[in-house]
Amino acid sequence: MTPHLRLGVNIDHVATIRNARGGDHPDPMRAVRIVQAAGGDGITVHLREDRRHIRDSDLDTIMAGATLPINLEMAATEEMLEIALRHKPHAACIVPEKREERTTEGGLDAAGMHNTLAPMVSRLTDAGIRVSLFIEPEARQIEAAMQLAAPVVELHTGRYAHLWLDENAAGIEVELRRIADAAALCAKNGIEPHAGHGLTFDNVQPIAAIPQLAELNIGHYLIGEAIFDGLEASIRRMRQLMDEAR
Repeated sequence: MTPHLRLGVNIDHVATIRNARGGDHPDPMRAVRIVQAAGGDGITVHLREDRRHIRDSDLDTIMAGATLPINLEMAATEEMLEIALRHKPHAACIVPEKREERTTEGGLDAAGMHNTLAPMVSRLTDAGIRVSLFIEPEARQIEAAMQLAAPVVELHTGRYAHLWLDENAAGIEVELRRIADAAALCAKNGIEPHAGHGLTFDNVQPIAAIPQLAELNIGHYLIGEAIFDGLEASIRRMRQLMDEAR
């Protein structure tokens, strides 16, 4: 079992709130400092093609001022590759991206996109950036990650989260096993498994208890809870639940 399950906090939706009205409040960099103080292990930001939340200037500021590792979520485009190579974050997680979606839906088809991803993974790795692929918990996608020499995958937990909302106990058990099996397959083959999407105080512990997982990335839920209890308290609560599960 990984002794310390890392918590990466996605701060995109601090910027979403700011952008709803314009101006510079709330400031994503202030959120970065709170994550650092509250025991977070990393900062995740997704610079989308349409810049609907995090903007290029935010990335500049966060890269210059953060003391925690930065995980840049990025689409598999030449524009985003060049931005990643210029900024050199600790990690780059390649995710699927469609302009019309509200948030990232489903995992990346690493198997079907091999020829597109291979040169990107190679260039990012050569630049010293740790590459992650956001994929479904499926053997076919893990095998593709192995062929691409990606050191990390992030397993999409969106289906698990939806089943939890539906109170589908049988479905939850099946999906939890699928995620656990995928994490074990990753670890067996030298890939570090992470997980994320739709995780909450209510549903995080069964995922956190999967022994091979090294990191969870959580954002929207924590920013939502921050409206009621504050960001620091929300992060500390998530951290406590994750630690209890281990």
